[in-house]
Order: sequence, then C-alpha cells, then structure tokens
Amino acid sequence: MTARSRQTRPHRNRRRLLTAVAALTTVGALVAAVPAGAKERDDRHGKGGGHGHGHGRTVDVQLLSFNDIHGHLEPPSGSSGRVTHTNPDGTTRTIDAGGVEYLATHLREARKGNQYSVTAAAGDLIGATPLLSGLFHDEPIVEALNKLDLDVSSVGNHEFDEGARELARIQDGGCHPTEGCYERGKKFKGAEFPYLTANVTHEKNGRPLLDPYFIWERKGVKIGFIGVTLEGTPDIVNAAGIKGLKFGDEAEAINKYTRILERKGVKSIVALLHEGGAPASTSYNYNCDSPGPGDGISGPIVDIAKRISPQVDALVTGHTHQAYACTIPDPAGKPRTVTSAASFGRLYTDTTLTYDRRTKDIVRTAVTSANHVVTRDVPKAPDMTQLIQRWNALAAPIASRPVGHISADIENSPTNERPLGNLIADAQLAALAPVDKGGAQLALMNPGGIRAGLVHKSTGTEGDGVVTYGEAFTVQPFTNMMNVVDLTGAQLITTLQQQVSGTNLASPRILQVSKGFTYTLDLTKAGADRIVVGSIKLNGEPIDPAKTYRVAMNEFLTGGGDGFSVLKEHTNKLVGASDLDVLLDYFAANSSAGTPLAPPALGRITVVQ
Repeated sequence: MTARSRQTRPHRNRRRLLTAVAALTTVGALVAAVPAGAKERDDRHGKGGGHGHGHGRTVDVQLLSFNDIHGHLEPPSGSSGRVTHTNPDGTTRTIDAGGVEYLATHLREARKGNQYSVTAAAGDLIGATPLLSGLFHDEPIVEALNKLDLDVSSVGNHEFDEGARELARIQDGGCHPTEGCYERGKKFKGAEFPYLTANVTHEKNGRPLLDPYFIWERKGVKIGFIGVTLEGTPDIVNAAGIKGLKFGDEAEAINKYTRILERKGVKSIVALLHEGGAPASTSYNYNCDSPGPGDGISGPIVDIAKRISPQVDALVTGHTHQAYACTIPDPAGKPRTVTSAASFGRLYTDTTLTYDRRTKDIVRTAVTSANHVVTRDVPKAPDMTQLIQRWNALAAPIASRPVGHISADIENSPTNERPLGNLIADAQLAALAPVDKGGAQLALMNPGGIRAGLVHKSTGTEGDGVVTYGEAFTVQPFTNMMNVVDLTGAQLITTLQQQVSGTNLASPRILQVSKGFTYTLDLTKAGADRIVVGSIKLNGEPIDPAKTYRVAMNEFLTGGGDGFSVLKEHTNKLVGASDLDVLLDYFAANSSAGTPLAPPALGRITVVQ
C-alpha cells in the first residue's frame, strides 16, 4: 500500500458509506448526506532536497495543474493534439502534444527535487470523452488520474453529463448501475482525489453536493483549495440529472469558504474554477500581461477574478480550453496569478507558491507560473501504457469497426461555420426528413456537441480515410436523442438571434445548419442585430415569421440548452434515433471506399467582418 492510499483510505471509506446510503434515496438525500467539511492529507510526491527544503522562513511549494482533459487517454488526433508556439522572431510553429503516457512522464519529472509538490485540476476531467474512456463511463480516465497522483479537482460542467448520481459513483466507486463491472473480479475504485464544488448546493437545505474545500498539508505547510463549478452549468447539461440542485455564483462561494478557511487558520488559498477566459493569442507561451493594445485576457474569468477575495493567492481555471498564465487584479488592485492549461492534456502548468511559515500565507509578489507542453518526445510511462492496452482490449471489437469513408480531413475548427458541423446537420436532416421520421425541413446542431474533427490519416490499422466507430463516437459522445419539432418562423429568427445575444452575447454560440438554410451574420453590429433578418432563407425562400417549420435538433437543444431558451417553446415533438446513430447511418448510406465523403462546402452562413 502506498503512502497515498494509507492517508486517504479512511476518508474514502467514509465517503463511500455515505454515498451508499444516499444511493437508496434521492439526489437531495445524497446532497444532505455528503459532508460539507474538508479533507486533509499530506503530500507524498518529491523526496530529498530541492525547492522547499524546509529551512528558513519560506519554502517554495510547487503547484502542478491542468484542466479539461476530457478523458483523453491516447494522444488527441489532428488539431486537437497540437499546440501553437510563438518563436522569438514572432513566427509560430505547432507542436504535437498530449496523451496520458506522456503527461505522466512530464509530471513525474517535474516533481523531482520538489519536496513540496501538489497537483490540482480545474474540472471537465470526464465527460465528452473519446470512446476508450466514454464507452466505460469514464472509469479508465479516473483510473489514470489516480495513477497521475492528482491531489484535488474542482467539478466541471461535464462532470454532470450523466447527472449527480453518476458523479457520486465516479467519486466513490462501485460498478455502473446498469452496465455493471467491466472486468471480471474488478470493481471500480472511484477517484482517489476529492472533487470539490462549493457553489453546487441542494435547493432544499443549501448543503454542498460535495466537499467545498480541501486542505493540503506537508510538514506544517497548509494550503486550502476551494473548488467551484461553472454557474451556467444548468444551461449546458440535461436538466433531469441535476434536478434539485442549485448552481450559485462562483466568486460568492469562493469568498464564503475563504472566510471559513481563514477561521481554521489556513491563510494560503488556491481557487479551482471551472470557468475561464480568452487570451489575445492562441500561443501557449503568449505573454498575456503584455501591455500592448488589444493584448491581455478577456472573458468571464476577468470579472470573476476581480470579485474574489484578495486572500485567495492564485486561480486555476478551465472551461474555455485556452492556454494562459496571466495576472488579473484582485479587488484591492493587486495582481494575482490566473492560469489555464488548454485542454486534452496537451499542457500542464507549473506554479511556484512561496509560503511564509511565520504568516502562514503565500508571498504573492513571489508567485511565478508558466505552461509547459506535454511533448511526445519523452519515454511513455509504462503503467499508463499498460492501462491503455488493457482498456483497448475491451473496447477493440467495438471501436475498430469501420463505419464510413472520407476523402480528406473534415475539420471542427472553432469558426462560425465548420465543415464537420455542416456534415452533422446534413446527416440529421437526411435522417429526419422522411414524413414517417418527422418531416424535418432543416436541422440545427449546437457546436459544443461536436467534440473532435475527423482525420483522414489512419490512427490505427484501419487505413487512411476509414472512419471507425471509435472516431465517430469521439465526434459525438453524448448520445443525445434526436427530436423533430414545430417552430414558427418568428421563433426560428429568435433562435438565430440568441446565438449572439442574451447569455451568448459575450461568447457567441453559432449553430451549425443543414444545407438549404442560409443567412448573414454581420459582426460589425452588436447583439441580436448581428443577424440580418431579411437574409434568412430556406431553400432560397425568405423565412415567414407566421409560418410553421419542422426543425430537427438534439434533445439538449429542445430543452433550451446553450442559452437557446426559445427552443423550449416548441410544439409537436417527435423523438427519433440518437445523434450518433444518425451520423453512422449517414456514413453507411453516403460513403464507401470507392466514393468517400468529401468535406462539405462552406457558405451557408455569410459572415460580414
């Protein structure tokens, strides 16, 4: 038994017992049963000297962090597996990055010589995952994170993809309630790190769903971690799984538990937030503290950071899949470190927190932080290779099955109109246009539901251009059911306007549309005015506000997800096959080795810059 398991075993057994009791009742009872206190355990990483040797008034604590790994055990393919580096002369180059075999090696090497080292994450470790993890309800990635010696993580919105009950199982272990255990004689152990969510509470009694904070301790050095979940989570997950839960303001929750930690004598505090921002450059090594015009970082994290107590010493963030190591002023106007390590395990952040033994606080002026690439030019960690091989053996019969053919990469690049978005919308329209399938006239697809692009180059033994079930699953891992509904022309116009207004004003969510549906997006204007109403046409005919149209979309959108509240006003709903099955059927009907599918042409959305 490792030092780690000796330290955590009593806490995990206690939590599992509570969850076992809660599983017999409702989510509300689960929330009431899980303790609102915090765990404490010693770090067990580095040995010997190095930073933080323990002599003198201050010691350096190494904080390693990452976020939004989304179950990527194997190296991500295509653009999802690359990061951009800016050279000293201003030119850029891309670097292949990611994969837990390499991430483990990089983290273990980084810890060497650091007696005080703690590893933290900012959520979305599970959910929206490739088939290798998603097929097994993310047990494989949790097992890998345990082996990575992750100490603590906040809960992201994707941790709620299968609801609060499944999140409890991910934390506490046990076999899946319907699919059981995946390996004979092996029971899923759950996360050996605490998931934190200070701002997700039970509506009836206000108690946190999981622990709001965690105290890490090493030889008298104490650092408190407070975790919070994206406040807007109810807008982007299915409502049934979070019924009875309230998602509160992130800054308010952090400030509340900062005061509690201070009363416990813990003055060094790090916040783990599953919310983020957008730096002015996509290069991971961009200096976002540069004072130039248009430089810096924008987005929700800026306003949140400015409301978080100055007692919090650093913020580890996520959600936006961006890379940054910036400073944002706290409410007192003093700079404070804010970091994010992109996504999919392509980067990790190394932050030095100088701890003053006398004040028990972090010397904020001494904090340094930088992102590092998880390059693939280092030895693979053997334990991770064995883990991947073990789960791949279980997944192989399903994952390697060919389902279609493509003639070139079909990108999911984060632009307003995406080739893969067009293909998916066309697949949904083709499946649901027949009268007996719903009579759809157009299809709408939320961009966040498209998790990866399709790569022409073979990723295994299938051959170039072959799309496997595993690759299709990675593109659409949520298995949302398709719906066909009635919307008026006026509601359809409002839907397009909600892409760029309301909750989507700061970060527009541009729906992907099926062939024949066209309109103009004028980015020189603001808010809903960005949609040129007179340009909205279906098969060349202007949309009539008074007319009723049959529209195909997934159940997430019909529930008003991603801020499209008007879609909840639909009528005459017909439920169809899952979005993944629709995509698989489209490949089967429209592609072969001799006639592969080509990337759909763009031009459905005319953009005025």
